[in-house]
Amino acid sequence: MKNIVAVASFTLLCSTGYAQESLYTENEIENDTVKPKKYILNEVIVNGTTQNNTPSASKSTIKEMDLPQASSIITAEVLQKQQAKSLTDILKNANGVYIMGTSGGYQEEIASRGFSLRSDNTFKNGIRYYNGMMIETSGLEKIEFLKGSAAMLYGNVAPGGILNLVTKKPKNTFGGEIGFAQGSFSTYKPTFDIYDGLGSSKKVAFRLNGSYENAESFRNYVTSEKYYINPSFSFQLSEKTELLVEADYTNDSRTPDFGAGVINYQIVELPRNRFLGVTWGTYDAEQLSSTLTLTHKINEKWSVNFINGIRYYQTELLSNARPNTGGLISENGDWNRNVQKADSKDNYFTQQANLNGLFALGTTKHNVLFGADVENFKNYATRYNNASYDTINIFEDYNSDTETAIPDITKNRLTTTPISRFGIYIQDLVSLTEKWKVLAGVRYSYQDTETNVLTYNNNQTNVTNNYDDAFSPRVGLIYQPTKNHTVFATYSNSFDVNTGADINNEPLKPSIIDQYEIGFKNKLFKDIIQANITFYQINNNNLAQTSLVDPNFKELAGSIKSEGLEIDIITKPYKGLQVVAGYSFNETKYVKSNTYVEGSLLRYNPKNTANLSANYTFEAGPLKGLNLGVINTYFGERYAGRSTQVRVANDTRQLIYLQDFFQVDATLGYHFKKATLRAKLSNLFNELSYNVHDDNSLNPIAPRNFSIALQYNL
Repeated sequence: MKNIVAVASFTLLCSTGYAQESLYTENEIENDTVKPKKYILNEVIVNGTTQNNTPSASKSTIKEMDLPQASSIITAEVLQKQQAKSLTDILKNANGVYIMGTSGGYQEEIASRGFSLRSDNTFKNGIRYYNGMMIETSGLEKIEFLKGSAAMLYGNVAPGGILNLVTKKPKNTFGGEIGFAQGSFSTYKPTFDIYDGLGSSKKVAFRLNGSYENAESFRNYVTSEKYYINPSFSFQLSEKTELLVEADYTNDSRTPDFGAGVINYQIVELPRNRFLGVTWGTYDAEQLSSTLTLTHKINEKWSVNFINGIRYYQTELLSNARPNTGGLISENGDWNRNVQKADSKDNYFTQQANLNGLFALGTTKHNVLFGADVENFKNYATRYNNASYDTINIFEDYNSDTETAIPDITKNRLTTTPISRFGIYIQDLVSLTEKWKVLAGVRYSYQDTETNVLTYNNNQTNVTNNYDDAFSPRVGLIYQPTKNHTVFATYSNSFDVNTGADINNEPLKPSIIDQYEIGFKNKLFKDIIQANITFYQINNNNLAQTSLVDPNFKELAGSIKSEGLEIDIITKPYKGLQVVAGYSFNETKYVKSNTYVEGSLLRYNPKNTANLSANYTFEAGPLKGLNLGVINTYFGERYAGRSTQVRVANDTRQLIYLQDFFQVDATLGYHFKKATLRAKLSNLFNELSYNVHDDNSLNPIAPRNFSIALQYNL
């Protein structure tokens, strides 16, 4: 850790550059208690990308330099210039947040600081969003990351952080765009976006954007089709009150592709385009969400907002089972394939209320947040019995003509899970002096989880209930020697609900996870450089593991530690050029375990990631309107496979080593009057790497590919 500190300190001291105005304007700030200025130039928070205001996901009006937490925002301008088509593209700007897997090729599994960011950690416009399907990027206005613990604000979330997708908002002046993109693998995608105010007063505004995408793949037989629409309306009910109504719908259908190539925990070299699934396989997913947000400015210092949100999703999977499930792939490449089926749907409803206020008490100043939320889920998951299908050899090209009829698949069980959550929280940023501040807050959460499992072969239902509650505190100390420098230290904790029972047949209590964070935020050389560092440690000292007394029960006997640092730098050496760079180090390992080897690393997490991107726009002369960009990303070594179990004699499980890789993307754009032409060459040097899930899914990353997009502004 001493070496890490030395490297981080050296980076801050040696950073140089020359900057102009900020890339972003402050009109992106959603909370109307923050007064707008023409430009604002705030810090790059250590875990992500360019940053100039407090994320709306923080639910507060705290200025970014006063927030004792790492955060980042990626704006629509960055997404457009980099032509980001997926979360994988977006996360090339978010240091320390990465894709840990793409099981089946129909989802992008996100992780941060060694922990998976599940659907509980993914939000769209402030309400939880199902991330088990591909996320559409064309309707996004910005992407927000809050790193570390967000449990005080959102309750039961994993400790790595949260992701909030913010969609495009209505405008009361006419505008918009239409576009068409085409690329490798027979990909084409038309898009549209239109907005305007209604009536002479323009107190009612709307926005409607959407897209359609149809594509094949670098993998044989793999196709996808996606529909997306995002309507929204705003109503200025009075000078101080606004109502925002938003809806968001995605329908995504694609061929499941679990890949192949792992034999005895060794990656086997196969042609990158080889498909070993079934051509009739489908993964159909749709998701509809809607939010109603009422914001009222009580006066210059106090404001309140209410959010009502609903979400519905449904998925249907029918495909071959993953490799090495049921029967292993033999040494000669023979694989006895099974067929799997699974259906899932979920209904979700939430209500939230937040009150923000500013007041003085004696010599101290206070920025307070009071909030409460209620959430209700009801999930239905139908699982089917796997059926034997056929035998193929992974070393031979797949022949779809030999496919036989889909076998009969019988239902195994239906799991119905209603969940009710309630939370209430309070937070206060206390300015003791101009240089010293304290942020303190606490949340009380209660969760009622009922699990009903109907087994079809005996028509019996098993019901279990878990009643969990927890306090989630957060306290941070902030020291600002000048207005351009912030030093902070924060403690917070979160909780993780555990399933199963202990040896006394009592429901297992939640695991409490402690997090410590120290950060340095800096605006250097008259705001020329923004450089930030964060050090963190996350401890789960009561990890649920299998009981040593009886393997049918569990005990809070394990311990995991995640620690690391994140560095981000942004500079604009001269007008038109912006450079963003970042580095993150993370080590997440078992410190204590009765199941796995102590000291072994958790799977899928790279120790090192880094990014360096540069973008230059000619703002004058004969090349005015031309934009050039390069995106460099480094993804360090990591492991998949199966962790060795110490409690199993002669355990044959092994980890799969995944080599590090470096990827370069290049972008080109030209804007003339109302038209913009953009081109992108991804994976310029045709780097090969894999996303691996256990020893099952082995999906290579896409080879060198291109895209061209034409956009016309209305």
